[in-house]
Amino acid sequence: MKVFVIGGSGLVGSHCLTYFREKGWTVEGSHYNYATDRTSYYNTLEPQNKNNFDVISFRPDVIVHCAALTNVDHCETHEEESYQHTFKSTEHVCELSMICGARMVYISTDYVFNGDHGPYNENDIPNPINIYGKHKLLSEQLVINSIIDSLVIRVTNVYGDESRAKNFVARIIKQCQDNKQPFCLKLPYDQFATPINAYDIARAMFCLISDKKKGIYHLSSTDYMNRVELAKKILSYLNNDQFINVEPVDSSTLKQIAKRPLLAGLLKVKFTNEYPTFVFNSVDNYLASIRKYSFSEWKHP
Repeated sequence: MKVFVIGGSGLVGSHCLTYFREKGWTVEGSHYNYATDRTSYYNTLEPQNKNNFDVISFRPDVIVHCAALTNVDHCETHEEESYQHTFKSTEHVCELSMICGARMVYISTDYVFNGDHGPYNENDIPNPINIYGKHKLLSEQLVINSIIDSLVIRVTNVYGDESRAKNFVARIIKQCQDNKQPFCLKLPYDQFATPINAYDIARAMFCLISDKKKGIYHLSSTDYMNRVELAKKILSYLNNDQFINVEPVDSSTLKQIAKRPLLAGLLKVKFTNEYPTFVFNSVDNYLASIRKYSFSEWKHP
Protein backbone atom coordinates (compact mmCIF):
# COMPACT_ATOMS: atom_id res chain seq x y z
CA MET A 1 0.00 0.00 0.00
CA LYS A 2 1.33 3.44 -0.99
CA VAL A 3 -0.05 6.40 0.95
CA PHE A 4 0.54 10.14 0.65
CA VAL A 5 -0.25 12.03 3.88
CA ILE A 6 -0.94 15.74 3.39
CA GLY A 7 -0.16 17.51 6.65
CA GLY A 8 2.36 14.87 7.65
CA SER A 9 4.18 17.23 9.99
CA GLY A 10 1.05 17.87 12.07
CA LEU A 11 -0.35 15.95 15.00
CA VAL A 12 -2.58 13.44 13.21
CA GLY A 13 -0.45 13.26 10.07
CA SER A 14 2.80 12.55 11.91
CA HIS A 15 1.22 9.63 13.75
CA CYS A 16 -0.11 8.29 10.45
CA LEU A 17 3.39 8.44 8.97
CA THR A 18 4.88 6.55 11.89
CA TYR A 19 2.19 3.91 12.29
CA PHE A 20 1.69 3.17 8.59
CA ARG A 21 5.44 2.74 8.08
CA GLU A 22 5.62 0.43 11.08
CA LYS A 23 2.94 -1.66 9.38
CA GLY A 24 5.04 -1.95 6.23
CA TRP A 25 3.28 0.55 4.00
CA THR A 26 5.21 2.89 1.69
CA VAL A 27 4.35 6.34 2.97
CA GLU A 28 5.31 9.89 2.02
CA GLY A 29 4.16 12.91 3.98
CA SER A 30 4.01 16.61 3.25
CA HIS A 31 4.39 19.87 5.12
CA TYR A 32 3.40 23.44 4.30
CA ASN A 33 4.52 25.79 7.09
CA TYR A 34 6.20 23.38 9.49
CA ALA A 35 8.98 21.40 7.83
CA THR A 36 10.37 18.19 9.30
CA ASP A 37 13.07 15.76 8.19
CA ARG A 38 10.34 13.19 7.46
CA THR A 39 8.19 15.33 5.14
CA SER A 40 8.39 17.09 1.79
CA TYR A 41 6.92 20.43 0.79
CA TYR A 42 3.49 20.42 -0.83
CA ASN A 43 1.19 23.42 -1.25
CA THR A 44 -2.39 22.26 -1.76
CA LEU A 45 -3.39 25.75 -2.95
CA GLU A 46 -0.74 25.68 -5.69
CA PRO A 47 -0.81 22.20 -7.24
CA GLN A 48 1.58 23.30 -9.99
CA ASN A 49 4.18 24.75 -7.62
CA LYS A 50 7.57 23.52 -8.87
CA ASN A 51 8.70 22.91 -5.29
CA ASN A 52 5.87 20.49 -4.57
CA PHE A 53 6.55 16.83 -3.91
CA ASP A 54 5.87 14.85 -7.10
CA VAL A 55 2.76 13.01 -5.97
CA ILE A 56 1.82 11.80 -9.45
CA SER A 57 5.17 10.03 -9.89
CA PHE A 58 4.81 8.53 -6.40
CA ARG A 59 1.47 7.01 -7.55
CA PRO A 60 -0.28 6.63 -4.18
CA ASP A 61 -3.12 4.20 -3.65
CA VAL A 62 -4.55 6.48 -0.96
CA ILE A 63 -4.23 10.20 -0.21
CA VAL A 64 -4.90 11.23 3.40
CA HIS A 65 -5.77 14.92 3.80
CA CYS A 66 -4.94 15.97 7.38
CA ALA A 67 -3.92 19.57 6.72
CA ALA A 68 -6.27 22.29 7.92
CA LEU A 69 -6.60 25.86 9.17
CA THR A 70 -7.87 25.01 12.64
CA ASN A 71 -7.81 28.37 14.44
CA VAL A 72 -11.57 28.71 14.78
CA ASP A 73 -11.58 32.40 15.77
CA HIS A 74 -9.17 33.30 12.97
CA CYS A 75 -11.42 31.52 10.47
CA GLU A 76 -14.40 33.51 11.74
CA THR A 77 -12.71 36.85 11.01
CA HIS A 78 -10.88 35.70 7.86
CA GLU A 79 -13.64 33.90 5.98
CA GLU A 80 -11.98 33.94 2.56
CA GLU A 81 -8.71 32.62 3.96
CA SER A 82 -10.63 29.87 5.73
CA TYR A 83 -12.46 29.03 2.50
CA GLN A 84 -9.20 28.82 0.58
CA HIS A 85 -7.28 26.75 3.13
CA THR A 86 -10.16 24.44 3.99
CA PHE A 87 -12.44 24.08 0.97
CA LYS A 88 -10.29 25.08 -2.02
CA SER A 89 -7.32 23.08 -0.76
CA THR A 90 -9.61 20.05 -0.42
CA GLU A 91 -10.92 20.66 -3.92
CA HIS A 92 -7.37 20.53 -5.25
CA VAL A 93 -6.65 17.34 -3.29
CA CYS A 94 -9.77 15.77 -4.80
CA GLU A 95 -8.47 16.65 -8.25
CA LEU A 96 -5.09 15.16 -7.36
CA SER A 97 -6.77 11.97 -6.14
CA MET A 98 -8.66 11.64 -9.41
CA ILE A 99 -5.48 12.14 -11.45
CA CYS A 100 -3.70 9.47 -9.39
CA GLY A 101 -6.68 7.14 -9.28
CA ALA A 102 -6.28 7.15 -5.50
CA ARG A 103 -8.84 6.76 -2.76
CA MET A 104 -9.09 9.72 -0.42
CA VAL A 105 -9.34 10.04 3.36
CA TYR A 106 -10.47 13.39 4.75
CA ILE A 107 -10.07 14.37 8.40
CA SER A 108 -13.01 16.38 9.74
CA THR A 109 -14.46 17.56 13.04
CA ASP A 110 -17.42 17.63 15.41
CA TYR A 111 -17.69 21.36 14.58
CA VAL A 112 -19.96 20.35 11.70
CA PHE A 113 -22.64 20.04 14.44
CA ASN A 114 -24.26 22.84 16.45
CA GLY A 115 -23.58 21.33 19.88
CA ASP A 116 -27.17 21.31 21.11
CA HIS A 117 -27.56 17.55 21.54
CA GLY A 118 -24.13 15.89 21.49
CA PRO A 119 -22.26 13.71 21.49
CA TYR A 120 -23.16 12.87 17.90
CA ASN A 121 -23.24 9.66 15.87
CA GLU A 122 -22.71 9.31 12.13
CA ASN A 123 -26.43 9.53 11.35
CA ASP A 124 -27.00 12.88 13.07
CA ILE A 125 -27.65 15.84 10.76
CA PRO A 126 -24.81 18.41 10.60
CA ASN A 127 -25.64 22.03 11.37
CA PRO A 128 -22.46 24.09 11.85
CA ILE A 129 -22.60 27.38 13.74
CA ASN A 130 -19.26 28.92 12.74
CA ILE A 131 -17.22 29.51 9.58
CA TYR A 132 -14.73 26.75 10.35
CA GLY A 133 -17.49 24.17 10.75
CA LYS A 134 -19.28 25.34 7.61
CA HIS A 135 -16.16 25.03 5.49
CA LYS A 136 -15.31 21.62 6.92
CA LEU A 137 -18.83 20.40 6.10
CA LEU A 138 -18.58 21.74 2.54
CA SER A 139 -15.28 19.90 2.20
CA GLU A 140 -16.74 16.66 3.55
CA GLN A 141 -19.56 16.82 1.03
CA LEU A 142 -17.13 17.54 -1.81
CA VAL A 143 -14.98 14.52 -0.95
CA ILE A 144 -17.93 12.14 -0.58
CA ASN A 145 -19.54 13.32 -3.83
CA SER A 146 -16.35 13.55 -5.90
CA ILE A 147 -14.17 10.60 -4.97
CA ILE A 148 -15.38 7.02 -5.31
CA ASP A 149 -15.02 4.99 -2.10
CA SER A 150 -13.79 8.04 -0.17
CA LEU A 151 -13.59 8.10 3.61
CA VAL A 152 -14.41 10.97 5.99
CA ILE A 153 -13.16 10.59 9.55
CA ARG A 154 -14.47 13.03 12.16
CA VAL A 155 -12.40 13.57 15.32
CA THR A 156 -12.16 16.24 18.01
CA ASN A 157 -9.89 17.37 20.85
CA VAL A 158 -6.95 15.41 19.47
CA TYR A 159 -3.93 15.06 21.76
CA GLY A 160 -0.74 13.04 21.86
CA ASP A 161 2.99 13.19 21.25
CA GLU A 162 3.76 16.20 19.09
CA SER A 163 7.00 18.06 18.38
CA ARG A 164 5.35 21.50 18.51
CA ALA A 165 3.22 20.81 21.60
CA LYS A 166 0.22 22.59 20.08
CA ASN A 167 -2.54 20.33 21.34
CA PHE A 168 -4.41 21.15 24.56
CA VAL A 169 -2.87 18.40 26.70
CA ALA A 170 0.68 19.21 25.60
CA ARG A 171 0.09 22.96 26.06
CA ILE A 172 -0.99 22.49 29.68
CA ILE A 173 2.09 20.40 30.42
CA LYS A 174 4.36 22.92 28.70
CA GLN A 175 2.81 25.81 30.60
CA CYS A 176 3.63 24.02 33.83
CA GLN A 177 7.19 23.55 32.62
CA ASP A 178 7.68 27.14 31.57
CA ASN A 179 5.95 28.94 34.47
CA LYS A 180 7.59 28.85 37.87
CA GLN A 181 5.11 31.30 39.34
CA PRO A 182 1.44 30.58 40.03
CA PHE A 183 -0.99 31.53 37.25
CA CYS A 184 -4.64 31.07 36.43
CA LEU A 185 -6.30 29.23 33.55
CA LYS A 186 -9.85 30.34 32.77
CA LEU A 187 -11.55 27.44 31.03
CA PRO A 188 -15.16 26.83 29.95
CA TYR A 189 -17.11 24.34 32.01
CA ASP A 190 -19.91 24.22 29.43
CA GLN A 191 -17.91 23.03 26.39
CA PHE A 192 -17.91 19.23 26.23
CA ALA A 193 -16.05 16.97 23.82
CA THR A 194 -14.50 13.54 23.34
CA PRO A 195 -10.67 13.74 23.48
CA ILE A 196 -8.81 11.19 21.38
CA ASN A 197 -5.15 10.21 21.07
CA ALA A 198 -3.66 10.85 17.61
CA TYR A 199 -1.99 7.44 17.80
CA ASP A 200 -5.42 5.81 18.02
CA ILE A 201 -6.62 7.78 15.00
CA ALA A 202 -3.72 6.36 12.99
CA ARG A 203 -4.46 2.82 14.24
CA ALA A 204 -8.15 3.09 13.43
CA MET A 205 -7.48 4.68 10.05
CA PHE A 206 -5.14 1.80 9.19
CA CYS A 207 -8.01 -0.64 9.80
CA LEU A 208 -10.45 1.41 7.73
CA ILE A 209 -8.08 1.83 4.79
CA SER A 210 -6.99 -1.81 4.88
CA ASP A 211 -10.60 -2.98 4.79
CA LYS A 212 -11.53 -0.50 2.04
CA LYS A 213 -14.19 1.18 4.16
CA LYS A 214 -16.00 4.21 2.81
CA GLY A 215 -18.37 6.91 4.00
CA ILE A 216 -18.35 8.79 7.30
CA TYR A 217 -16.88 7.41 10.52
CA HIS A 218 -16.66 9.01 13.94
CA LEU A 219 -13.66 8.20 16.13
CA SER A 220 -13.55 8.82 19.88
CA SER A 221 -12.27 7.26 23.06
CA THR A 222 -14.05 6.51 26.33
CA ASP A 223 -13.68 10.06 27.67
CA TYR A 224 -16.43 12.69 27.55
CA MET A 225 -15.55 15.80 29.51
CA ASN A 226 -15.40 19.57 29.54
CA ARG A 227 -12.23 21.64 29.38
CA VAL A 228 -12.10 22.12 33.15
CA GLU A 229 -12.28 18.39 33.82
CA LEU A 230 -9.63 17.69 31.19
CA ALA A 231 -7.24 20.31 32.57
CA LYS A 232 -7.64 19.05 36.14
CA LYS A 233 -7.00 15.50 35.01
CA ILE A 234 -3.77 16.61 33.31
CA LEU A 235 -2.65 18.54 36.38
CA SER A 236 -3.27 15.55 38.63
CA TYR A 237 -0.40 13.78 36.87
CA LEU A 238 2.11 16.61 37.23
CA ASN A 239 4.43 17.19 40.15
CA ASN A 240 4.02 20.95 40.38
CA ASP A 241 0.36 21.37 39.59
CA GLN A 242 0.15 23.89 42.42
CA PHE A 243 1.41 26.52 39.99
CA ILE A 244 -1.85 26.46 38.05
CA ASN A 245 -5.27 27.47 39.29
CA VAL A 246 -8.10 26.34 37.01
CA GLU A 247 -11.01 28.76 37.11
CA PRO A 248 -14.25 27.39 35.61
CA VAL A 249 -16.09 30.00 33.56
CA ASP A 250 -19.12 30.20 31.32
CA SER A 251 -18.26 30.32 27.61
CA SER A 252 -19.99 33.66 27.23
CA THR A 253 -17.47 35.30 29.57
CA LEU A 254 -14.56 34.27 27.33
CA LYS A 255 -15.90 36.42 24.49
CA GLN A 256 -14.64 33.98 21.87
CA ILE A 257 -15.15 35.37 18.38
CA ALA A 258 -16.59 32.17 16.91
CA LYS A 259 -19.47 30.31 18.49
CA ARG A 260 -18.52 26.92 19.91
CA PRO A 261 -20.72 23.83 19.86
CA LEU A 262 -21.19 23.29 23.59
CA LEU A 263 -22.57 19.77 23.94
CA ALA A 264 -20.36 18.42 21.19
CA GLY A 265 -18.20 15.31 20.88
CA LEU A 266 -18.56 12.15 18.83
CA LEU A 267 -19.92 8.63 19.28
CA LYS A 268 -18.02 5.94 17.37
CA VAL A 269 -21.12 3.80 16.81
CA LYS A 270 -20.31 2.70 13.27
CA PHE A 271 -16.67 1.94 13.99
CA THR A 272 -17.44 -0.02 17.15
CA ASN A 273 -20.06 -2.11 15.38
CA GLU A 274 -17.51 -3.07 12.74
CA TYR A 275 -14.46 -3.37 15.03
CA PRO A 276 -15.84 -4.44 18.42
CA THR A 277 -12.46 -5.65 19.76
CA PHE A 278 -10.58 -2.42 18.95
CA VAL A 279 -9.45 -0.74 22.19
CA PHE A 280 -8.93 3.03 22.32
CA ASN A 281 -6.64 4.65 24.85
CA SER A 282 -8.00 7.12 27.40
CA VAL A 283 -6.51 10.39 28.60
CA ASP A 284 -5.49 8.55 31.76
CA ASN A 285 -3.66 5.92 29.71
CA TYR A 286 -1.69 8.60 27.90
CA LEU A 287 -0.84 10.65 30.99
CA ALA A 288 0.20 7.55 32.90
CA SER A 289 2.52 6.58 30.05
CA ILE A 290 4.43 9.87 30.25
CA ARG A 291 4.35 10.05 34.04
CA LYS A 292 7.39 7.77 34.15
CA TYR A 293 9.38 10.94 33.50
CA SER A 294 9.71 13.38 36.36
CA PHE A 295 8.01 16.68 35.61
CA SER A 296 11.30 18.47 34.99
CA GLU A 297 12.46 15.74 32.60
CA TRP A 298 9.28 15.45 30.55
CA LYS A 299 10.03 16.18 26.90
CA HIS A 300 7.93 16.32 23.78
CA PRO A 301 9.00 13.44 21.54
